[in-house]
Amino acid sequence: MQPQKVEKNESKLMSNFLNGIERVGNKLPDPFFIFVYLAVFVMLLTWIVSMFDVTVVHPGTGEELPIKSLISGEGLQFILGDMLSNFTGFAPLGLVLAMMLGVGLADKVGLFETAIKTTILSTPKSLVTYAVFFVGILGNIASDAAFVLVPPLAAMVFYTVGRHPLAGLAAGFAGVGAGFSANILIAGTDALLAGITTEAAKAIDASYIVTPVDNWYFMSVSTVFLTLIGGFITEKLIEPRLGTYDGDLKKDFQPVTSLEKKGLRNSVIAGSIYIALLLLIIFWPNSPLRNEDGGMIPSPFLGGIIPIVLIFFITMATAYGVTVKKIVKSADVPKYMGESMKDMAGYIVLIFAASQFIAYFNWSNLGTWIAVNGAEFLASINMTGLPVVIGFILFVSVLNLLIFSGSAQWALLAPIFIPLFMLLDYNPAFIQAAYRIADSTTNIITPLNPYILVILAFMREYDKKAGLGTLISMMIPYSIIFLVFWVILLFVFGLLGIPIGPGIEMYLQK
Repeated sequence: MQPQKVEKNESKLMSNFLNGIERVGNKLPDPFFIFVYLAVFVMLLTWIVSMFDVTVVHPGTGEELPIKSLISGEGLQFILGDMLSNFTGFAPLGLVLAMMLGVGLADKVGLFETAIKTTILSTPKSLVTYAVFFVGILGNIASDAAFVLVPPLAAMVFYTVGRHPLAGLAAGFAGVGAGFSANILIAGTDALLAGITTEAAKAIDASYIVTPVDNWYFMSVSTVFLTLIGGFITEKLIEPRLGTYDGDLKKDFQPVTSLEKKGLRNSVIAGSIYIALLLLIIFWPNSPLRNEDGGMIPSPFLGGIIPIVLIFFITMATAYGVTVKKIVKSADVPKYMGESMKDMAGYIVLIFAASQFIAYFNWSNLGTWIAVNGAEFLASINMTGLPVVIGFILFVSVLNLLIFSGSAQWALLAPIFIPLFMLLDYNPAFIQAAYRIADSTTNIITPLNPYILVILAFMREYDKKAGLGTLISMMIPYSIIFLVFWVILLFVFGLLGIPIGPGIEMYLQK
């Protein structure tokens, strides 16, 4: 068979596979209704199970807990009486909204876009690919905004330096999507997932808390690790396959203006002063940000990390906005913050349904029952070590093809898997890191990624014939290779006892 025919057959098989995924995914309801249906399902399930007087012994307290029916007088009182507290008391809600006040302000005044342009354009040509990946991975600090900022800028940078623009677009999209969870900074993702994990861990230990910095060491190393691997994939696999760009597009690149450069400079100065003051307070004798023993784990500093990061972004964004005249009066600051909150409307609506489902699940003791019996089953088949973690990662990777939202997916899975793995002595933060790997690496190959259409539009500026298959075929190498090597990196941390965050290792400390 001729190579061209082989390529066409492979393309057809891939197209059929992706079309199948798309058909299945399109049949799923909106995530809001997924949680509504799950809440109803939990209500019916608890009603049925409670008829058989099922109980479970709590592994932490030794207390015998019954499966409580939500379809009962007590259940109705809980559903109605605690509906508002389930929502307003849901840990991720306040954390994420607070973070977005600062991050959203920085995005609206243009700080992120200027920083991205400046970082990539000032890089030597030999390091452009790696700079694109590094900026793409760090771009998740701007949440989903990075999906529409980094890839087109990366394509234009590649075009400007005489390289294939689609290779740049692929690198930018892979960095933002497949590396979404990694960062050297504490991002909104850290706060969001930590809140959900904490809620799920309460089924086993009501006092257990997962903080936004519990994956920080691992994700910081992952940022460098993925940058190097992503750059290698782009230059050795993707770009050679694309060949030389011979399109007709003629496009001028708008460089960063002198005013924007000045704004970025002032922003960095303001941020540096803020960090210097923070360090001064931390290392001041008898600092109120350290614990009674003078340590940092735990400490008021870690407990207040969200307000600290929030003020950091507000400081930098304000300095930039004032310099570039985006902020000309004090009222502009809350105005931009309000605009960023509008972007969070869908998230708030989703969390209302998700918080009720998780509360129902925990109140009924169904989660504890599933976790205890699931752990006993895994122990009975001797699947309690690394194979069960690998199985979990593969499961999430596939599920992510159908449920794109990382927060929605974790809100579904955490109440089941976090208690289960805690009973197997795994640290919830370690399992959260495993989830983040699986969720990130397949972001770029699922047709249900809402930014796929945006990326396709950018692609067609350079290649009118580019389609979904074109994009997915470029993304699959990133997805598979990232998954394999990222899992290896996680287990290197775990098996060698390297903390993945401050005081956080693979297993729970006895």
